[in-house]
Amino acid sequence: MDKLIEKLYFYYDTILQNAPGFLIGVIVLIVGFAIANFGKRFTQNRIKSKVKNTLSGLFIAQIISGIIKTITIVFFLDLIGFQGVTTKLLAGAGILTFVAGFAFKDIGENFLAGILLAFKSPFKENDLIETENIIGYVKELRIRETVIKTTDGKDVFVPNSQILTSPLINYTIDGFLRNEFMLGLDYSSDLQKAIEIIIESVSKTDGVLLGEKKPAVIIDEFATSTINLKVFFWLDTFKSSSKSYHLGVRTQVMKNALQTLTDNGFSLPSSIVEIKQYEG
Repeated sequence: MDKLIEKLYFYYDTILQNAPGFLIGVIVLIVGFAIANFGKRFTQNRIKSKVKNTLSGLFIAQIISGIIKTITIVFFLDLIGFQGVTTKLLAGAGILTFVAGFAFKDIGENFLAGILLAFKSPFKENDLIETENIIGYVKELRIRETVIKTTDGKDVFVPNSQILTSPLINYTIDGFLRNEFMLGLDYSSDLQKAIEIIIESVSKTDGVLLGEKKPAVIIDEFATSTINLKVFFWLDTFKSSSKSYHLGVRTQVMKNALQTLTDNGFSLPSSIVEIKQYEG
């Protein structure tokens, strides 16, 4: 306890003896952090205008800002008379790095993974991705984690190393997203006519792609009381990456298909349950 008090007195006397340096150090600290923040914004804006993936610009800007702030703190300690502290910090950097490598192994992995993700660019901002059963839109790539906003509005912070080492599904990287739904028709239905009607109805819905990505219908299974048809159609995610937009188009497609089938006399029966009563 006495040694601690003695050490605190030593630091107090050092600050008093270097009062002018302390004031200069505070100014350097404030200016240095201001430069770091300005540099972060400047770098981010410059890179954003030159690369397609804005996440890379943000990540690089965070690293530059961190380096400037670290240098500023070292200068500040040196100016207020703690040359011995900075010397020990620099001299012990090798040992500190070695020890910290074990203590902060996960942080180091996530940092390196963040660098790889920034330059490999498996996704961009607002891309719809899925990893480890987490589905959502990429909002930010940070030094340690990637921020994903799920379709139900939750912000999930996923470690970068997890994204790098786990299977990653990007639903929007090529601009196409396939949707599907099921329709059950009566066994007496004219299947060929039903398929043609469904394809025509889906094709006329706004937002559904045509051409090579035109809608398709297949017979999926023969269920207990219905013949189940599976309907496929594609959306353009470059037009809108909003999940609400995708769900809106899907809803309209299903409504149009149901209405068209009903207008043409097709029956969509519910499941039939057979009940037998035995006399005892």
